[in-house]
This record gives sequence, C-alpha cells and structure tokens, in this order.
Amino acid sequence: QVQLVESGGGLVQPGGSLRLSCVASASGSIFSINAMGWYRQAPGKQRELVAGITSGGIPNYADSVKGRFAISISNDGVKITVPLQMNSLKPEDTAVYYCQARTTQFYWGQGTQVTVSS
Repeated sequence: QVQLVESGGGLVQPGGSLRLSCVASASGSIFSINAMGWYRQAPGKQRELVAGITSGGIPNYADSVKGRFAISISNDGVKITVPLQMNSLKPEDTAVYYCQARTTQFYWGQGTQVTVSS
C-alpha cells in the first residue's frame, strides 16, 4: 500500500506561481514505486496528465505546460517527495491537481485545488 499526501494548492493571479508537493510513503518498500506524476481535472473535463517522472528522475510533460512547469523527485529511503513548480500560470490551469504513484498498480492522492484568477 502507498499513501500520498498533497499540499500547496490555492488561489493565484494569472502569471503567478505555485508549488505543489506530494509525499509518498509505503507500508512495504518505498522502492516499489517506479514512477509518479501529477494529473489535473477541470470541471466537466477528463483527468489529464500534467507531468510525470520516473524513479530515476526522467520527466515528461503535457505540451500545454512545457516550459512553465517543472517536476522533480527525491527519495530518502522512507518517503518520496515529488514537487511540481508551476510558473506563468494561466486561467486554463485551474483544476484539481492529483498526485499519482505507480507500482504494479496505481495510487491516487486526495487532490488539491488550484485556481488561477484575477
């Protein structure tokens, strides 16, 4: 079992920045997690990948956030932390952001609201 705790959402003006964080812990070995990612879901839309990263640190991004968002990963042997730095935010970035961890199955966090509005 993997537990995910997200933090860092909020209200920001267009052009502003936010930093989300996801902390993963496991009842077994934390090294069972081979990838993590951030997804988002806006009202009336499907959940979509924002950014993902492998346990080895290889990132990938949705085209809509390339050059604006940055994902990273750190592992201290007990927990994995995956921050998502979001810059130059736009109103269309407004959504609930979810953290995901992948082992032989997928785990989801509870979500954190990001609202970009003036």
